[in-house]
Amino acid sequence: MALWGGRFESGASSMFKQVNDSLPFDQVMASQDIQGSISWSRALQKAGVLTVDEQAQLESALSELKAKADAGELDFNASSEEDIHSFVEAALIEKLGDIGRKLHTGRSRNDQVATDFRLWVREHIASLRADVLGVIKSLLNVASRHQEAIIPGYTHLQRAQPIHFAHWCLAYVEMFIRDKRRFKNNFYNLQENPLGSGALSGTSFNIDRNFTTKKLGFRVPTGNSIDTVSDRDFVLDFLFASSVCAM
Repeated sequence: MALWGGRFESGASSMFKQVNDSLPFDQVMASQDIQGSISWSRALQKAGVLTVDEQAQLESALSELKAKADAGELDFNASSEEDIHSFVEAALIEKLGDIGRKLHTGRSRNDQVATDFRLWVREHIASLRADVLGVIKSLLNVASRHQEAIIPGYTHLQRAQPIHFAHWCLAYVEMFIRDKRRFKNNFYNLQENPLGSGALSGTSFNIDRNFTTKKLGFRVPTGNSIDTVSDRDFVLDFLFASSVCAM
């Protein structure tokens, strides 16, 4: 039975399962989901929900799973789970039994996916910013080596005025600098930690959100749980910055 299917007497149709299941594409966030789960296990132990031994077993199993995820060794095609969160949980339960079930205490897949997505976008922004910086340096190098070269400058698709090739290169340097600033702003805005928001109204367990914020490398915890689980502005910002850069 699906995790959300407790009120239904029969299972969903296969067509609905194909539409609803997200594992075929959210499997790319496996490493981020496990990273968040390790921090959550530590927060649960700090809150007295898990014993030191239980947390150690969970972290060990999660670390093994993360190593496989990073190496591309997880077999998602053989799984019947509907998303990456339930995939990771099923793997833990298979290995640790009831201890694996305790990890989801006080947590929802809503705040999980919000956390995973932020971690995934953050990682890719860092990579893209490094790439953009590399392009800027290359353009500066080419401009420096061809300061005397003259080429035709175009306006309205017609040759207009003679210009230095270096001047043309530096025009793109300016464009990529703006891209770099956009990614930097995007990076700053998503540096808020969703964990602890629950399904939409938080959790009754004594979770130290500042603790998980520090462990996951975020700047601050998010301020409103309802906004947190629905916010995807940071994804739109990332898509916009990436689209402008690509163009």
